[in-house]
Formats: sequence, C-alpha cells, structure tokens
Amino acid sequence: MRIAASALSLLAIMLALSSCQTAEEIRAADASRCSGYGFKPGTQNFANCLMNQDLSRRADQRAFMESNDDFFWGPTVVVGGPGYYYHRGYWRH
Repeated sequence: MRIAASALSLLAIMLALSSCQTAEEIRAADASRCSGYGFKPGTQNFANCLMNQDLSRRADQRAFMESNDDFFWGPTVVVGGPGYYYHRGYWRH
C-alpha cells in the first residue's frame, strides 16, 4: 500500500513538472502561432503579434488571480470597527 501511494505521488509530481514550459518553448509557440497567422519573422507586424501574445497571456494570468482573489489573498478582514479594513496587503480607510 505504501509503495502504491509513493508511486502515485511520484507520478503526480512528474505530471505536474512535465506541464511546465520554459521561456524558449513559450517563445517558439508564440512565433509558430504568429507565423500561422501569416506574419513574416523579422517584420514589425510579427513583433506586434508576439507582443500581443505576451500581453494576452499576462491578462489571462491577471484575470485568473482576480477571479480567485480570496484564495490568493484571503478574505477582507475588518479591524477596529467601521472605516478601516485590510485588503490585499494594504490598510485602507
């Protein structure tokens, strides 16, 4: 039973690590996508396409973080009565 649990844990870790992409792999995928759209490497339009791919990825990351706000930052904590509260690492009034 212990060996099966250890093997399952190792398999889960290997699966998680294999899904990670390096910066070079991400760049190659973006370049392939932009080439597929018909942009020629070395042109301004190709560079704009790469930039838009990066901006889109970052926007997706921000949207994910904001949609899971309570998971990442915890709930808003009210301290000291009305008027002051702690949210996202900052005291506000």
